[in-house]
Amino acid sequence: MNPPDEGVPDELPGVAPRLRDLRRDRGLTLETAAGRAGLSPAHLSRLETGRRQPSLPMLLGLARIYGTTVSELLGEQPPERDAIVRGGGFEGAEADGWMYRQAGGSGRAMQALRVRVPYGAQGDLVRVHPGEEWLYVLEGRLRIGLGDTVHDLEPGDSAHFDSLTPHRIAAVDRCGAELLFVHSLLQSPAAELCLGNALHAR
Repeated sequence: MNPPDEGVPDELPGVAPRLRDLRRDRGLTLETAAGRAGLSPAHLSRLETGRRQPSLPMLLGLARIYGTTVSELLGEQPPERDAIVRGGGFEGAEADGWMYRQAGGSGRAMQALRVRVPYGAQGDLVRVHPGEEWLYVLEGRLRIGLGDTVHDLEPGDSAHFDSLTPHRIAAVDRCGAELLFVHSLLQSPAAELCLGNALHAR
């Protein structure tokens, strides 16, 4: 049984009001935005009031719908003219078990992230949306389902695919996996993030 939504701390400060403001700035009703994101209006309302924490796939979908990036949703504003993103320790944000940090500049036609996927993450969640995705496994083993096929990727392996292909991602090993993830931010009135039923119950 899932715990009640009330009292859930805002682990991503500022995201909730930013989601609400972006939706309103785009002239979208709660129902319209929720429908495009594959969420119920009640679920999106909880995200906008901070009573629910968005997962990384949710943030990616909402960023596409609102014409922005995950980094900007999180309030990360690196200098626009700085083309260099320094490495270092993995001190990123967390959403629904995913750890991620920016690996590229903001305001671009594509977004690059360094992502840590926990064991079993997204095993029952399928995504479909316009654009392209490329991922490169740095550590651990990753299982990626593309349509009806499933592939196990080792460190050094990569995948590049059309995001309209139904896809799902899961870490094979209990220690999780780390990868570089790049996706294009193609905008479309039909842009959606199609989620499995399990995510709606979170």
